[in-house]
Amino acid sequence: MRGLLQENLAETANAYMAWWRLAGVDCAIGEEPTNWLRPVQEPPRTRIAAPDDAPAQTKPQSFDSFLTWLAEDAAQPERRWPGAALMPAGPVNAPLMVITDMPDPADIEAGALLSERAGQLFDAMLRTIGLKRQDIHLGSLFLSRPPGAMVEASDLAAAAARMRTHVMLASPRRLLLLGDRTIRTLLPTPETGLRNFNHDGGTLPAFATFHPRLLLGQPAAKAECWRVLQGLIEEMTE
Repeated sequence: MRGLLQENLAETANAYMAWWRLAGVDCAIGEEPTNWLRPVQEPPRTRIAAPDDAPAQTKPQSFDSFLTWLAEDAAQPERRWPGAALMPAGPVNAPLMVITDMPDPADIEAGALLSERAGQLFDAMLRTIGLKRQDIHLGSLFLSRPPGAMVEASDLAAAAARMRTHVMLASPRRLLLLGDRTIRTLLPTPETGLRNFNHDGGTLPAFATFHPRLLLGQPAAKAECWRVLQGLIEEMTE
């Protein structure tokens, strides 16, 4: 009899638990009543700082500190590329600053921008406006040459911002931009001739023309280049 009673109690308990499972109770709950219909409150979220919340990087305040920044800052795009970097050269407060896009393979070997045949043509261009290399400030959008000479849009934007600081600290009286990539990166509309270039400290006149490497392969473009140089001569003598 006692065994039968225990068996009946077990069946009753199983039936009781089955009834609660059908009712949706599938786990143990506390003794205190719970308001299951209250709105669900999400846990507080950890706020992720937006880019504007990050401290702004302090820009170099002198040309010497700018050169140090170029040489040592790990965030420069050239750190991802092989090959030596060619730093800007020439005096500050120069009558003319010349900007090219990037070193050619011959420039990397020579250790200087605008070397060999392109450099010879460039020196001839300078002579037509009464200047020599030692008179000008010479720099490039990129200090070294990426594989295939291909750069990403983000790198071009970074180079443009960097160049605006470069021009401000070098303080030339006017600019000469060489090559389509340089012109498209630094000027709002890519046209040759006289324009205004906006830098971190104001504006100054900028002349845009073909790169000497293109003139070597397309001599017919020299006429347009000469027209731009004539405008530069007129601006320098005013």
